[in-house]
Amino acid sequence: MSIELRNVSKRFGDVVAVDDVSFSVGDGELVALLGPSGGGKTTVLRMIAGLEMPSGGDLLIRGQRVNDVAVQQRNIGFVFQGYALFRTMSVFDNIAFGLSIRRWSRSDIQSRVEELVGIFGLGGLERRLPHQLSGGQRQRVAIARALASKPGVLLLDEPFAAVDAKIRQELREWLVRLHDQLDVTTVFVTHDQEEAMEVASRIVIFSRGKLEQIGSPRDVYEQPVNEFVARFIGVMNVLELTVKGGVAQFGQLSFPSHGKADGQTLRIGFRPYAIKVSRNPAEYPFRAVLKHVFFLGVMLRIELVTPEGSSLRVRISKEEFSRLGLVEDEPVSFFIREYRVLGGDGEFEAHANSVLPEGFGEGI
Repeated sequence: MSIELRNVSKRFGDVVAVDDVSFSVGDGELVALLGPSGGGKTTVLRMIAGLEMPSGGDLLIRGQRVNDVAVQQRNIGFVFQGYALFRTMSVFDNIAFGLSIRRWSRSDIQSRVEELVGIFGLGGLERRLPHQLSGGQRQRVAIARALASKPGVLLLDEPFAAVDAKIRQELREWLVRLHDQLDVTTVFVTHDQEEAMEVASRIVIFSRGKLEQIGSPRDVYEQPVNEFVARFIGVMNVLELTVKGGVAQFGQLSFPSHGKADGQTLRIGFRPYAIKVSRNPAEYPFRAVLKHVFFLGVMLRIELVTPEGSSLRVRISKEEFSRLGLVEDEPVSFFIREYRVLGGDGEFEAHANSVLPEGFGEGI
């Protein structure tokens, strides 16, 4: 393994920023540390870099315990959120800076910088100063500088936060291609779920200093371990039902009790794509009014409001929306084809596929 954290914690006075975290990053992996602000992800990245020291546990890089090893001895490239380029240095000199500090020969520096300029598409910009570059170009210079000394690990802190949406998308695609080309172990911090899903091979999700889940983008989306992950990765509708007569109900909505006794509460969660909608009021068992339609390109997000006043978010393709002839402020019928049962602490207890009552359409 390139990086391994074993029961690592970090305290700042009485504040526990990272609480007993364990995970590993394999050689050549591209891993995202994802979570809301204050979740602990940046502190973890800074501990890997050596900018913060763990309060407890062990941190290993390439099998060596590095808890007390200085930044300069870890062979790590670090890219800060704000680029941290030297304003009075050219692109060439910014990339070469670390090599000069390490006393590389002039010819080796020239050769390495020219190689990186080619890889990073910075040809013709070598003599420009940072203020003469676009945001995307500055970010590429910062990453080139971090990789100049051929580190074993590359760490990126919110790498694309300072650029606009179009450039951010281009940089994401570029980072994936760069990683495939250079095969360097890479860990990046982001609070952008879409960015993590699109770029990383695995995602490590943090909340309040604790590690919530590790998995591939598909794993954390389709198999979230708890309600926090389900709500943070994508969108999750959550309903709270009461069991009566062996059936869990919320107004018109009814589901199996899943072992809950009469009077107990059953909480279920389901993704927007799990809802089937029809303009025909007799096709599905539940009723609602289609209140809002949001155009997202290929997909549409629509909001259904039930007679009980609950709002449900639905994802549907624009082709399906047109085929069904759905219209805002008109009644619809709907069916929840799959859902998860939530435990009292937000953990998922079970997964279920709904069965349409007799007399209703297929639903799937």
